[in-house]
Amino acid sequence: MALRKKHREAEVSTDSLNDIMFFLLLFFLILSTMVSPNAIKVSLPNSQAKPTIDNVKPIHLAVTKDRKYYVNSTEIPVSGLENEISKLSSKQTEPVVLMHLDKELSIQDEIDIMTICYKLKCKTVLATAATNK
Repeated sequence: MALRKKHREAEVSTDSLNDIMFFLLLFFLILSTMVSPNAIKVSLPNSQAKPTIDNVKPIHLAVTKDRKYYVNSTEIPVSGLENEISKLSSKQTEPVVLMHLDKELSIQDEIDIMTICYKLKCKTVLATAATNK
């Protein structure tokens, strides 16, 4: 009697691999939410308004498009601008100059004012008008 050998090919059952992959994915998702990454903590400003004291009010500096300078609503010539800001800022511990510049002025006009304020150790803030939409 001639017996034939049946050759079977080796099979790997992959039915349970889907379940294993699902559990591994779920494990790594849960693990990644528990690990806190190295992040930079930023302290955000408070929105509470602080009352202003008379000597802490900012110095208002307005410049019109024809280059007329007004310090606290008083017209000042360009040559006396540094002296006037110096006189007003000497009364304050942390002087702030609030600049109201016309939009048609050049950046150089703003830089000139900021240079004066930098020499006098004043902080500068550029005030802008609201846009009409």
